Amino acid sequence: MKDFVLDDGQRALLVLLREGLWERETDGRDLFPLPEEQWNRVFRMACMQTVTGIAYNGLCRLPDEWLPSQLLLMKWVAEADRIERENRRMNDVLAGLCELFRNEGIRVVLQKGQGVALLYEKPALRQCGDIDFYFLSETESQAAARLMQQKGCRLHTAPDGSVCYRWQGIEIEHHPALFDLQNPHLRGYLQELIAEKGFDKGYEDTILFPSPFLHLILLNVHILKHAFGVGIGLRQFCDLARAYFVWQNQVDADELQTFYNRAGLTNWSRLLHAFLVQHLGLPAGCLPVSLKPVTSCDALTRIVFRGGNFGQYRKGRQSVSERVWQRKWHTFSSFLTNWNFACNYAPKEYFWTIMGLLKGQSV
Repeated sequence: MKDFVLDDGQRALLVLLREGLWERETDGRDLFPLPEEQWNRVFRMACMQTVTGIAYNGLCRLPDEWLPSQLLLMKWVAEADRIERENRRMNDVLAGLCELFRNEGIRVVLQKGQGVALLYEKPALRQCGDIDFYFLSETESQAAARLMQQKGCRLHTAPDGSVCYRWQGIEIEHHPALFDLQNPHLRGYLQELIAEKGFDKGYEDTILFPSPFLHLILLNVHILKHAFGVGIGLRQFCDLARAYFVWQNQVDADELQTFYNRAGLTNWSRLLHAFLVQHLGLPAGCLPVSLKPVTSCDALTRIVFRGGNFGQYRKGRQSVSERVWQRKWHTFSSFLTNWNFACNYAPKEYFWTIMGLLKGQSV
């Protein structure tokens, strides 16, 4: 496969993300100033990748003479303001939900999302999505689902067993597992890790977050799953970059290497780390020395820029109006399309993911 060469618009977007993530001057500024049509394309790509707020933070660091037209600048400011307002609303809804669960004696763990946003210099500029919960016992998971049904929510169950519904206009998912890893031989090991590493309290003790060790794994395998299938966007990579940066002294690198080796994710992690260092400017010193990035991350870069956030803009993406069996077929086809990539970097997990798809039990 040919090397993937970033064009000027893609490179410019990555410059803005590096500036926005680390709030310092980074490489690549020689691209600026951009022609107006290129600025418009950068803005569209930022929206497609759901990193408009982070890119805006980087944009604010550029000299005035490099900025886009007043019209586009106002559009970007309006989008950043919308993201900040959505985050405030999301935090209010999240706090209310957690209070509901706590009053019923239900312990709830927040996966990714607003918990990861706290790792950013400006959390309110990270675009929010849905709310993902995990519960510490099957009993609590069932109790939470019953509670939300009693509150009038229409629940439906996803193929992987997740319970999904809308609450105050926001998509909520209750996941049956903390990690989206399909290899059945890892289940006992994962439960041991969860018991050992545990959870941290947050949001005035109404909610739990995975410990830094568990959260790094969670973010890693979340990107893995979507890269193998329908696609993945830049926001999730930004999350992982910030997590490695903030938690670099809180996680035992040797233990992390042991996990990746045992899970068959070492080659994948080295590719992922290369993307974080080469494109997002994560200092290599924040990564485990034993998980040295590979030389080229072109294979992953191609996937990221092919379809945007979770592959929503991928050519040939299925319509939400299609029948269930058609959507399932398109999902399965996406995983088959990426078989060569997946087999090169995480063949065991890919095999068990395909088995799960055939049984209708994953994704």
